[in-house]
Amino acid sequence: MRKIYIIGAVAFLFAACKPSVKISAPVSPGTATFTNYLAIGNSLTAGYANNSLTLSGQVNSYPERLFEQFTTISGDKAAKGPFIQPLLHSDNGYPSSKLILAVGTDTCTGISSLAPTTVPGFSQDPDDAVAYVSPANHGQINNIGVPGIRIADYPVAGYSTFNPYAARFYHNTAGTPMDELIYMANNLYPTFFTMWLGANDVLGYATAGGQGHGADSASPVFGNLYNTSDITPTYVFETLYDSALRVATSTGASGALINIPDVTTVPFFTEIPADGLYLARQTQADSLNAFWRPSFPNIGFHIGYNYFIIQDNAGNTRQAVTGELILLSTPQMNFTCLGWGSTTPIPKQYVLTTDELQFIRTATDKFNGFIQQEAVKYHLAYVDMHTYLGTVASGFAYNGINYNAQFVTGGAFSLDGVHLTPRGYALVANEIIKTINAYYHSTIPYTDVNKYDGIVFP
Repeated sequence: MRKIYIIGAVAFLFAACKPSVKISAPVSPGTATFTNYLAIGNSLTAGYANNSLTLSGQVNSYPERLFEQFTTISGDKAAKGPFIQPLLHSDNGYPSSKLILAVGTDTCTGISSLAPTTVPGFSQDPDDAVAYVSPANHGQINNIGVPGIRIADYPVAGYSTFNPYAARFYHNTAGTPMDELIYMANNLYPTFFTMWLGANDVLGYATAGGQGHGADSASPVFGNLYNTSDITPTYVFETLYDSALRVATSTGASGALINIPDVTTVPFFTEIPADGLYLARQTQADSLNAFWRPSFPNIGFHIGYNYFIIQDNAGNTRQAVTGELILLSTPQMNFTCLGWGSTTPIPKQYVLTTDELQFIRTATDKFNGFIQQEAVKYHLAYVDMHTYLGTVASGFAYNGINYNAQFVTGGAFSLDGVHLTPRGYALVANEIIKTINAYYHSTIPYTDVNKYDGIVFP
């Protein structure tokens, strides 16, 4: 199996280049007013990274980068501070440890590698569990991104009682996320907003290995609460997204809607290749063929890279096929210690099969089509983050630095393989600024992406 752990650091992650992407025209707001900026969203908006929420992640969120650039505008249309985020006190992670790179040893092979692990001796800062109190007028909060939240959760009463990220700053623990949005909009009275919602409405199904309802067939498990491993039904998504958008625009604010990336292109789903079983000797292939073929004649092995043995959603044992994905959450030592993928099928909750991938991509396309319609309906900018983050998979250069979707070394994605690094969030901020400038005829300058960290090596 190809090792996914990284043995050494890559120099370009730390390199800094003078930025070459500039706007030469005088800074202008165009037709938009950025005075009071509100960021609505989920973990990507909150600055979540490395499998946790941290203080450094929050201050490097894309809304923070946007606000900084919005303040460069002259006159009464410029963003006015303070830009309030519900900041943590600690950088170790909330409510559980963040991931860091450290040397670990495979108990079966004895091989040591640099790999993601939790903070040694992690303990949660007790101050982080205390409800956040905004220092601004009337409890103003400008970034209401909540890790884990879905559009499907917006009508759920008492939502913050089972989402610790919401519990830290929601003013009414018995209310719904929609109630909270109404409260925040009426409190801040935003003149401009960004809304990046919807990714979790498909991501939960994907990270659960498709072990939920994917064919637009999910039903609530209690009241109006949907299982997190289900894809949100289309009619539910559209109804609630439009309701949230009506609240966001109720103050007359202009803004930008950000669509849903193809979650299956991020390192969490692409780092372990479906054909990652490497056999160096013919005797290894012969042994596996003898093991499987009496009962499974379609299974076959040869010298070189082979497709893993998996369990599909119907419980069938077979070899994976081209395009199917193995999740990064698959316990790595089980490959070497328990023979997962070779003598034992990889369990279905760690595999996305062809039919499950089709459910994810179909839902994403439907949701994005609706978001684009909403942008037209409400006269808002439409940020095609689906296309932009798709370019990361093939790789691109930005101001002399190369980025791709390679785990750890790619520069844009953090150690959880789903969320972004500070550099990744800065890249996202610039793509949003690019779209805002085009739609509102503004000339907001880009942030210097290379000022911010990628993956931090020990």
